[in-house]
Amino acid sequence: MPADLAVIGLGPYGLPLAQAAVAAGISTLGYRTGPEAGSLSPAELRRMLSGGFRTAAGPAELGRVRTAVICAPTPAGPDGGLDLSQVEAAARTLSTHLRPHTTVILESPVPPGTTEEFLRLLLEEGSGLRAGRDFHLAYSPTRVDPGNRDFTPATTPKVIGGLTPACTESAAAFYSRLTDKVVRTRGPREAETVQLLETNYRHVNIALVNEMAVLCHDLGVDLWDVIRCAETKPFGFQAFRPGPGVGGHAVARDLTSGGRSLRMVELARQVNDQMPRYVVQRAAALLNEHGKSARGARILLLGVTYKPDLADQQGTPAHELAVRLMELGASVSYHDPHIPSWSVLDRPVPRADSLYEAAADADLTILLQQHRTYDLQGLSVKAQLLLDTRGATPTGAAHRL
Repeated sequence: MPADLAVIGLGPYGLPLAQAAVAAGISTLGYRTGPEAGSLSPAELRRMLSGGFRTAAGPAELGRVRTAVICAPTPAGPDGGLDLSQVEAAARTLSTHLRPHTTVILESPVPPGTTEEFLRLLLEEGSGLRAGRDFHLAYSPTRVDPGNRDFTPATTPKVIGGLTPACTESAAAFYSRLTDKVVRTRGPREAETVQLLETNYRHVNIALVNEMAVLCHDLGVDLWDVIRCAETKPFGFQAFRPGPGVGGHAVARDLTSGGRSLRMVELARQVNDQMPRYVVQRAAALLNEHGKSARGARILLLGVTYKPDLADQQGTPAHELAVRLMELGASVSYHDPHIPSWSVLDRPVPRADSLYEAAADADLTILLQQHRTYDLQGLSVKAQLLLDTRGATPTGAAHRL
């Protein structure tokens, strides 16, 4: 049976879109572009399936939908830019089955100009159709915050930029079924640049507080108290908090079309990339202050996902932290209620079964992610030494980043 919507790519961008579409009563078809990592709970998956969601049996089914949204991952490539190979593969697959009057929307994070200069050419070459005349083409930046219960796809405005005004309106008609508000840009380049700005805004501001964390520690200033007070200002300030590194699927991007770079973003990336090393330095210093060496020390890592209460490990700083601690000769173990097994350097990391016993036995416990199941007050009592990289423990209960 034909579906209204095909979501091409069932990873961190595609699955939330498919969920929202099913919830809105839109018959939705999913098409995988690779071994994508989804984060649906069994209950969420059951709801989607009962709502009519199904995965495509083959690419031919893509030719029987009204709207196709490409949500393929675009990870960082070896040169630091975004790898568009999965977007290209998705476009080539779709193009051979594309029918007239279909609306094609790209949601993957891409450099400005990709929709017009890259995707359009692939679709036209493979289909023999003309974008803006025979089918609609638009870009809409993904705005997904996994685990956020306050801002859902239905309550988050959707930005849209079409190749032509008709393309924009066709995409707007689709998204208006999913969200309360649709925002139209002048074109796809502006919509692509919205994604660039929003992603880099996060990374630059996290870099600022990460650098402040290092400075404040050197000065003996409680940064967490500074942030608590600063965020009472009702204008001109938004609170960001430091951490052991920046994870997630939206990587900082300093490259725009034509090879132009954003120096501020490159600097932010350098600052954020240094945080795992800084945490290891703080850990070694703490052990030394208590008469212990990092070599041979038993170190427990708490929370190895990139975000609290999710099983997603994309870009998590925990991996680099574990590697650096092992290089110092530490014996590393971990606990995470969402990760039943974990390997670093192709070696399994021992998982602590009893959290409190493991914290009491470890020479140092490092809180990397504040999952809501953690009793941080109890942990601060049980742990011999506790380094809190998230500022989540009560004041005075642990050494904070």
